[in-house]
Amino acid sequence: MDTCATPRNLPPLAGLCSFAEASRSGLAVEECVRRLKRHHYAFKRLHQIFTSRLTAEPLYELKMAFSLHAHLCAEHATALRARIGEMREPPLGLDTVPDTALEILFDEIIASTTTDELLLSLYEIAVPALEASLEKHLAETNPLADQPSVRLCKFALLELDEMCTYGARAIAAIVTPERRERSASWLSLLEDCLAAAGGLDGTETSSGKAAARQYSTKPYKYDGVPRRDARFPDPYNMGVNAEAFLYDETMPARAKTLMMFYKRLREIDVPEMMASIIAETPGKPWGYYRDMTRQLWDEARHAMMGEVGFAAAGVDWPREVMVNFTWSLALNTQLTPIERHAVLYFIEQGLMPKTGKRHEWEVGQASGNPLSALFQDYDWADEVLHARVGRDWYVKAIGDPKKAADYGDECWSRVLMDWNKHLEEGLTKHRNWWPDCYRSACRHWGIEPDPKVLAYATTYQNVRADLKNVSASA
Repeated sequence: MDTCATPRNLPPLAGLCSFAEASRSGLAVEECVRRLKRHHYAFKRLHQIFTSRLTAEPLYELKMAFSLHAHLCAEHATALRARIGEMREPPLGLDTVPDTALEILFDEIIASTTTDELLLSLYEIAVPALEASLEKHLAETNPLADQPSVRLCKFALLELDEMCTYGARAIAAIVTPERRERSASWLSLLEDCLAAAGGLDGTETSSGKAAARQYSTKPYKYDGVPRRDARFPDPYNMGVNAEAFLYDETMPARAKTLMMFYKRLREIDVPEMMASIIAETPGKPWGYYRDMTRQLWDEARHAMMGEVGFAAAGVDWPREVMVNFTWSLALNTQLTPIERHAVLYFIEQGLMPKTGKRHEWEVGQASGNPLSALFQDYDWADEVLHARVGRDWYVKAIGDPKKAADYGDECWSRVLMDWNKHLEEGLTKHRNWWPDCYRSACRHWGIEPDPKVLAYATTYQNVRADLKNVSASA
């Protein structure tokens, strides 16, 4: 019905759609908001699941993917909250469960007992159901009248598709046919939940069958003990003090880049710890969870920067670098959520002076290693953002910047990472892995190892004194 000619055949309606498409009835505001609320609920619950399950997930790649996917879900939930608020909806009611069957669906997924079940339920059931719901919204809403919602749906679908692609590859790599078969009845239960809810968007006829609980008959409890896969064979190892080496002016900048790659890879423990703060701190404004999840994802990115740095330097890090989890283990098991946040903030403040992130960037610049310089440049920028997140949420909660810093110092002083006890109990020998790592990089670089660098053997034993002004992880 495109009867209105445009000059020189210019695209009509700002290029959004044709007159025919804009003339269809589409969704009324009330129905649009009803569906958006269900989309929002799904993103919010997915965010909760990805965040809550990453600490105890042993596989490094899945920890990193869950960190990213939690961040993406938080961003889309934030966008949907803003859109709903534009549509005659105060009070928004965004903390209301839209359907009991959907609540059971996500409760079951977060309580799933194996990595296989978690992957299958997320990437073959929940995320595809959300994709289908958003695609249906696009197909049925008016593309002109509801353009702001259309835009949000399109962007969300791009990243949900990436999530599904990753999930399919992860499932193909991990889940055997036999293990899939063992999960079949529970996966059918999840499909029953969706059917009882009339689909994720509630537009289908409900099956009328009551959704049942299996794993979620007991409320899910967050597991804050970090777990690592076989590539982390010595997670209690504190035999190398990266900070002391980095600040030793007699050591060459090129060798220091390896220690910075180690510091970055070691940041795997920051998402493990931050997930505990997010999971165990209820009742905050949504902006808190969004900002904290962004920081969690940034720290995961930093860990992967270290991984890439070692790969580029020819270092087989699982064999030649002992990455510990003592920081996240100690904070998660010894402190309350607000105390963990206090320690995080206190450490981050030590990264801001010239002796902190600027120094690491300057070392990267001086090393002649452009990758190290680039990674430290972005790491520094991220930490400035994280300091702002700390001020916005932690400092305001305490009420005074000095009290906030002092409380973080006091909490940090109570954290026990017992070097000698770990040694005495046989958990580690605190092996000095540094010489092997450095030799591998030198072979790759085509240079002879520097004897004074090889001889470096300062341990991590006096951990708090060494790290008072320099981060243990962040």
